[in-house]
Amino acid sequence: MSVRGKEWIVGWLVLVGLGVSTPAMAACTVPGTTSPASFGSISSMTVRTAAQTSSTTNAGLNCGATLISLLAASDHFYATITSATSGMVGPTGDVIGYTIYGNNSTSYPIARGVQFDFGATGIAQSVGLVSGPGTKTLPLYLSSITGSNVAAGLYTETLSIAWVWNYCSVLGVGTLCVFRDSGTGTANLTVSMTVSNDCQITAPNISFGSAPVISGFSSVNGQATITCTKGSAYTVGISDGLNPVSVGGQRRMVSGSNFLNYDIFKSATTTRWGSVTTARRASSTAEVNPGNGLGTGSQVFNYNAAIYPNQATPPAGTYTDNVVLDVGF
Repeated sequence: MSVRGKEWIVGWLVLVGLGVSTPAMAACTVPGTTSPASFGSISSMTVRTAAQTSSTTNAGLNCGATLISLLAASDHFYATITSATSGMVGPTGDVIGYTIYGNNSTSYPIARGVQFDFGATGIAQSVGLVSGPGTKTLPLYLSSITGSNVAAGLYTETLSIAWVWNYCSVLGVGTLCVFRDSGTGTANLTVSMTVSNDCQITAPNISFGSAPVISGFSSVNGQATITCTKGSAYTVGISDGLNPVSVGGQRRMVSGSNFLNYDIFKSATTTRWGSVTTARRASSTAEVNPGNGLGTGSQVFNYNAAIYPNQATPPAGTYTDNVVLDVGF
């Protein structure tokens, strides 16, 4: 009798030992390591007019192998996302807002400060968090909010993600849960975007019309309208065209083998508007809204173009040239 009693006691201890070892196979953890989410380098104009997307493959929750394929109503994977700011903050204090989603669509937006359940939404199951071997993670998806008029630079935000989970990781016969895994943890996620300088330029063609002789051409007054990144100081230059005079730098239109000399001057002056050094125009010299770029507002640069009167009238024809107006930061 005493021998059988000892055998029974040993068997009981072995059974308890197996039960204790089971949780190590399936537990979730929050090691604190996440995959940063970067929107990359985007022009300021694109940031303002079009939503940009990014994602992270690991929002901080790592779960090991599980022995179930379905979650019960009592199973949860909660995430609460908070931050000290309301979006990515740049070097001048401008903010780029964005929306966080629980899957790769707009179906499950995650509000800041509100507990979001990846279990009840079916997302945990769809990414394989509750079935199969190997370590699984939960991703997050991001989409920027349009309308942000911001300066160039690096924009960042650190999100704090508080995880709370409670689920059956090992299911026995029927609905018997052999092991329930629960825990909490917090991970930090860095979100970033680099905004680059950009401009939109409107510069209508210059037409002198027609005349029988050189003296019959009048000067043409025009405007170049430029919208550049908020806060950007820039310069505007005009190339010498396709047929410049090698000495003196006058621009020339061409028809066949014949030339017609002309030039483009700054504002209403006789100072030639060129493409290098001081021949360029600074944004601070704009006739409308002088100064740094406005982002959403336009700056206007006046010019006058004229055909040089001190040249012989060339043969009749249509004379053309191509010049490039460029903006430099």
